[in-house]
Amino acid sequence: MQNPVPHLTTALTGPLLALESTLLRRSADIEAWFREQWLKTTPPVYSSVDLRNAGFKLAPVDTNLFPGGFNNLNPAFEPLCIQALQTAIQRVCPTARRVLLVPENHTRNKFYLENVATLVDLIGKAGFHVRIGSLIPDLHEATDLTLEISGRTLRLEPLQRNGNQVQVGDYVPCAVLLNNDLSAGVPDLLRGLDQEVIPPLDLGWHARQKSNHFGFYREVAKEIGGELDIDPWLFDPLFRNCGQINFQKREGQECLEANVALLLEDIAAKYKEYGIEEKPFVIVKSDAGTYGMGVMTARSVEDIRNMNRKARSHMSSAKEGKDVTGAIIQEGVYTFEKLGADGATAEPVVYMIDQFVVGGFYRLNSQRGNQENLNAPGMRFEPLAFEECCSHPDPNCGPDERPNRFYAYGVVARMAALAAAREIEATRQLAAPQGEPDQAGVQWTPAPANARPRMAGPVVE
Repeated sequence: MQNPVPHLTTALTGPLLALESTLLRRSADIEAWFREQWLKTTPPVYSSVDLRNAGFKLAPVDTNLFPGGFNNLNPAFEPLCIQALQTAIQRVCPTARRVLLVPENHTRNKFYLENVATLVDLIGKAGFHVRIGSLIPDLHEATDLTLEISGRTLRLEPLQRNGNQVQVGDYVPCAVLLNNDLSAGVPDLLRGLDQEVIPPLDLGWHARQKSNHFGFYREVAKEIGGELDIDPWLFDPLFRNCGQINFQKREGQECLEANVALLLEDIAAKYKEYGIEEKPFVIVKSDAGTYGMGVMTARSVEDIRNMNRKARSHMSSAKEGKDVTGAIIQEGVYTFEKLGADGATAEPVVYMIDQFVVGGFYRLNSQRGNQENLNAPGMRFEPLAFEECCSHPDPNCGPDERPNRFYAYGVVARMAALAAAREIEATRQLAAPQGEPDQAGVQWTPAPANARPRMAGPVVE
């Protein structure tokens, strides 16, 4: 029995149905466009994208370059994952035989450890030797962990440095695959290696900014919107940013209040254009970091102005004990999808390896509303929701039926992956002498964060 597409609890689905219908009708053009883009820019080795479906808008709200939920994917997609991993690793290191996986230090997170075990299994089945090199400071010898959920055994070995290479024991890898987002910074062990390190070290959260990524996404949305004659706003969340923020000391408060006011004004104008009666809101979150930390919903400037000490303390906290020093103010995208017996609020998460969509799942949270961040206590995952992959449409089904809704998810997720690819390439160019362009001769720059959107009709520039 097939699982249903989650129920959309809104009557306003006209804009989304029109968008989905266009994506289905123009699927051949869309796929050709993506093939052209991947010839210009190397895709990330892997990525995951959190989407929100408001019925009138479908947009990414976060793109993770160190995805930690491979254990939540449908096992039926394993052959696709294996083939995509072969492509991804060979693309960056054609002679690779031995891969070293460097995970997070979350040995108490039973779900994350299942993710690591799944990755090890997939890499091995892709035809590579693979071992785990741990950065845990007090790990001094190989340690076997029996996983609580699956019963699998995971061997962690202390990562060692030998000259300009890292290894575990006498195992010297050709490539180092990071599943650690480097929120605490780049360890000296990983600096200046002769081995390929993927994703690049500079894409860790110690340096990466969400506003930079969504600047690249804005450009991608404009381009494909122009190709399809679609208003990019239908799949592009508006955003602004403040570079210097200290929530505890209220430093940068004026910047935050001004940008919240401007963004709410811009969202209200788009809602009026499309006859949307919902109340605009914004999401304020750390410009760097993950795990749902440092996130709040604001429906007015007063919500920012009247933050109490507890709220300011929450917004100041980031992973690894880091202070939040910059903020992105992002258009709040409702999620009107509900799933499960308890009618939990749901949002799709799409996973990619290289340029390929390899599946996805729903993040559910019955304790959170449709305007709130679902990556919070009370969340759970529904891995069986995506029984079909998101890579191709079915012309015999309607635009809001399976697998066509999932195809729309896959298109928007690949747009986010393309933005991440350009982000990675721009980072590489900054490190190269004189801003050396990529192999296709292209230099990518993001759209400015605080540019005002055009308010009518499709954006074609």
